Amino acid sequence: MAKKGVISLFYSLLFAAFLLINCHAADTTERKVHIVYMGDRPKGDFSAASTHHSMLKGVIGSASSAKKSLIYSYRTFNGFAVKLTDEEVGRFSEMEGVVRVIPNHILKLHTTRSWDFIGFTQDNVGARIEANEYHSQNAIKIIGGRYYNSENRYFDNDFKSPRDSEGHGTHTSSTAAGDRVPGASYYGLANGTARGGIPGARIAMYKVCWSFGCATADILAAFDDAIADGVDIISVSLGSDFPLFYDEDPIAIGAFHAMKYGILTSNSAGNSGPWPYSVSNYAPWTLTVAASTIDRKFIAKAVLGNGQVFTGLSINSFELLGKSYHLIWGGDAANYSAGGSLDLSKYCITGVLNSYKVEGKIVYCETLWNGTGVLEANGVGTIMGDDEITDFAFNYPLPATQISASDGEKVLDYIRTTENPTATILLGETWKDYMAPYVVSFSSRGPNPITPDVLKPDLTAPGVDILAAWSPVASPSIDGEDPRSVEYNIISGTSMSCPHASGAAAYVKAAHPDWSPDAIKSSLMTTATVVDPRKHEDLEFAYGSGQINPTLAIKPGLVYDANETDYVNFLCSHGYNTTTVRLITGDNSSVCTTTSPGPAWDLNYPSFSFPIDDGQPINSVFTRTVTNVGSPNSTYTAWVSLQPCFKITVDPPVLSFSALGEKKLEIFHHEGHRPDDFPATDHIW
Repeated sequence: MAKKGVISLFYSLLFAAFLLINCHAADTTERKVHIVYMGDRPKGDFSAASTHHSMLKGVIGSASSAKKSLIYSYRTFNGFAVKLTDEEVGRFSEMEGVVRVIPNHILKLHTTRSWDFIGFTQDNVGARIEANEYHSQNAIKIIGGRYYNSENRYFDNDFKSPRDSEGHGTHTSSTAAGDRVPGASYYGLANGTARGGIPGARIAMYKVCWSFGCATADILAAFDDAIADGVDIISVSLGSDFPLFYDEDPIAIGAFHAMKYGILTSNSAGNSGPWPYSVSNYAPWTLTVAASTIDRKFIAKAVLGNGQVFTGLSINSFELLGKSYHLIWGGDAANYSAGGSLDLSKYCITGVLNSYKVEGKIVYCETLWNGTGVLEANGVGTIMGDDEITDFAFNYPLPATQISASDGEKVLDYIRTTENPTATILLGETWKDYMAPYVVSFSSRGPNPITPDVLKPDLTAPGVDILAAWSPVASPSIDGEDPRSVEYNIISGTSMSCPHASGAAAYVKAAHPDWSPDAIKSSLMTTATVVDPRKHEDLEFAYGSGQINPTLAIKPGLVYDANETDYVNFLCSHGYNTTTVRLITGDNSSVCTTTSPGPAWDLNYPSFSFPIDDGQPINSVFTRTVTNVGSPNSTYTAWVSLQPCFKITVDPPVLSFSALGEKKLEIFHHEGHRPDDFPATDHIW
C-alpha cells in the first residue's frame, strides 16, 4: 500500500492545479478505467447488466474478460465503467448509441455560528421541522453509507469502507444536517452550540474521494445509487480543476439525471479564485455555491521581547502561558548538510532547517507554510510574514501566526538588532469581522467557462473558518501527520459553503415537497441577500445573486421554473444534435431544430449574463416565464436598477395573477454600450 507523503508546496492545497503528464511512451495495450456513457436509461424492459456485458463481449471478444473488466453498470441512466485499452476506447467511441467515452478523470475536494449569521436561527428550523412533523428530537440520522473506488488504490490512512479518514465528509454532512451540540469548539476556540441547517434531516453518505482524489466512475456510481435511493437533495463538495464539457463532466451528467427524478444537486464553485473563468460545476441544472465570510475571524498575536505586538491570522490552539522563547530567523538556521541554503531556510520549508539551531526556539519565516519545517526541527513555534492570504486562517500543528509582510520586516529588524531576541505567541482569539459578508479570495470566479450566457456562481454561502464535526482519526491541522484528535474542526473552502446551500435547499424542499429542483434553486437565488458590490471588483462573478437567506426562500412569491425540455433546447444551442439529445434524455420526441451554437438567452434562469466584446453594442432580448407561488390574487411591479451605460425595459412592467401556479411571460430588452468595468443590474418584482 502506498504511503501518503507530505506535500512539497503548501499553496497547492488550495490554489494550484496540476496535470500529471507521463513523459514516457504510453502503453496502448494497458487497460485503464473509462466510462461508456449512453444517456438516459431506455424505457420498458431493460436489463442494464446484461446489455452492457453483451456490448463488452462484442468489443473485447471474451465473456470472461468482459466480466473481469466491468466495474460498474449504472441503473438510473445508461452507461458503465470499464477497463479498456486505447483501441477498445476507439471502438466504443464509434459505436451507435454511445454519447461519449469518458476517461476516469480524478477530481478533487473543495477544501468552514454560520447559520445564525445568515439569519437562519434555531427557531426557524424548529418551526419548519414541526410543521412537517419531523418529530425526531432533531438527531442526525445517517441512514446508509456506501463507498466506491474504481481505481482500487488505497493509501495507508484510507479505510476500505464508508468511514471517513479525511474529515471532509464528516464536516460537510454535519454542516448541512448535524444535530445541536452545546459546548462544541476547537480546543476552546469558537465555543458554542454547533448545529447543521436541518438537524432533523436524514443523511445517506456516498464516499467517492480518497487520498488520491475522486474518480469520475465513482462519482457517477454514487449519483446512480443516490437517485435509486430516492434522496431529495444531493450535496457535492468537489469538482474538476479544468473545464469539462457537459457530456464529459461526471457531476453535470449525474446532476442532469438527478434533475429528471426531481432531485436538486448543490455543488461547490471551487477553490481556484480569485482568477476569472475558474468556477467549477457550472451546468445550469445545478446550484453552484461560492464561499463568503461570517462575522468572525481568528487571530493570534506575536509578542516580541521589546514589547511590540503583531496581530496575525491563525486558529492557534496552543497556549505558551506567556513564556518567551529565543527568536531566530529561518535564514540563520540552514541545514547545509541536507542541501539547504539561506534562500530556502528563510522560508522554513520542510527539511531545510538545522535542528541544532532551531530546537526550543520560535522561528520567523518569510512565507506562509504549514509549520512542519519548524516542527521537525524541534522548534517551539513560528511567526510567518506573508501577504498572500489575508482573509482566512489555518490551524497549525504548533504555535503559529501569519502576520503581514511589512510587520515581518519589523520582526526581522528586531532579530538583527537585538543581542538576545525573544518572542511568544498567544493563544488564538476570535474577533468580530464587521466587513462580513464578502466573498473570500480562494472562491472560484466566473464567468462561466463553457456557457458565459449562464451566470455562475449562482449564489454565495458561509465557507470561511467554519466549525463543524470532524473525524477523530483525521489530522486536526494542515499538517497531515498531526497526531492529535478532535471531534470538531475549523476549516475553509467552497466545500464548506456548499452544504450550507444544500441545507437551505432541504429546508425549502420540506416546506414545498412538490417543487421542482429549479423552483427550489430559483427561490434561493431570488431571495438571496444583496452583497455589497463595493467589496468585490468582480461583482456577480464572485457572489452570483447574493448570500443565501433560507428564511425568505420558502416564500419567494414568484419562481423561474425549468424542466428537461428547457435543458434540451439549451443543449441544442450548444451543438448537440437530435440523435445525441435523444440518447441523453431517453425521449425520441426530443428534437433540435438547430445545432448552430447560439446564446442561452431564452433559458428560464433566475439570472442574466451577456458576454460582449470591446466596442460591441449591447442589444439583447431575454425571455423568462415566472410562476406564481405566493398569494393567489397578487400583483407584481417590475423595478430595475439603473446603469448609465445601458437601458433595460421590462415587458410587461406589471404582472397580475389570479391563481397559484399561474404562469406569465416577461421580456427583458437590454441596449446600450459596454462600459470600462463590469456592468451589473438588479431586477426585482
